[in-house]
Amino acid sequence: MKVFLTGGTGFVGSEVLLQLVAAGHVVRALVREGSESKLAVTEGVEVRLGDVTDAASLVGAMEGCDAVVHLVGIIREFPRRGITFKKIHVEATGNMLEAATRQGVQRYLHMSANGTRENGIAAYHRTKWQAEELVRKTALDWTIFRPSIIFGSGSEFVKMLAELIRRIPAVPVIGDGQYHMQPVALEQVAASFVKALEIPASIGATYTLGGGASYSYDEILDITARSIGKGKVTKLHQPLFMIKPIIKVMQGSEYFPISSDQLTMLIEGNVCDSAEWAQVFDLKPLSYAEGIDACLQDKP
Repeated sequence: MKVFLTGGTGFVGSEVLLQLVAAGHVVRALVREGSESKLAVTEGVEVRLGDVTDAASLVGAMEGCDAVVHLVGIIREFPRRGITFKKIHVEATGNMLEAATRQGVQRYLHMSANGTRENGIAAYHRTKWQAEELVRKTALDWTIFRPSIIFGSGSEFVKMLAELIRRIPAVPVIGDGQYHMQPVALEQVAASFVKALEIPASIGATYTLGGGASYSYDEILDITARSIGKGKVTKLHQPLFMIKPIIKVMQGSEYFPISSDQLTMLIEGNVCDSAEWAQVFDLKPLSYAEGIDACLQDKP
């Protein structure tokens, strides 16, 4: 197939790109001007300059393609720079769907997120839902994937935890550290996008993707520590009533590590039922404990 890919220079997109090419597909990657060198592979890849938020740049971009894989999203807003959930999640998805429909591309694979729902307490989840609704209302042959937090080589989440554990004698933890996560392996997420192109049963379906086990945040810290040869992590739990006002004041700075929306999602937890995904895609979800060593094996 010829596949039109957005987000191909990102963490997930790089792996999807590699697996699409390895499977024999021809990829046309949409990249912003100046980002071409960030593509993980160039052989078998056509580069198309453009931006998902610029509908004009998508005119004719998908001509001759058999499928679209739309991965672009953000985890945090910076309104002063025009980076908002509404723009990147909702408006960009609308642009992609209109372009695919006008240019005759019937197959459409969409990246969403676990926890997405209409009445989500985080704006991130609400706008992801609005984007999904746009997808569901089309006549395209769509599939929606909702992964939990994704871990793998190059993961900012994994790198952040490892660096904190290496450098700080006592790691700060927001709240009680008992909120649960079910990290899902990057390679399995990417493989699902590739396999879906050949699985007709996935058309019109929405899948939640989670790893083989869920863990509290405290447990994830200890698992990460063992992987880098450290003992059990000393944790400094920070009461929420102290942290929330600080985050609210500081979140406008892109150098501050967390926003109020991210805090809301963190405390809510990130677990799911992955049984249908595992069955349809014939895989055994890898747990964080099983996969973390491979993520950190090349790290000092």
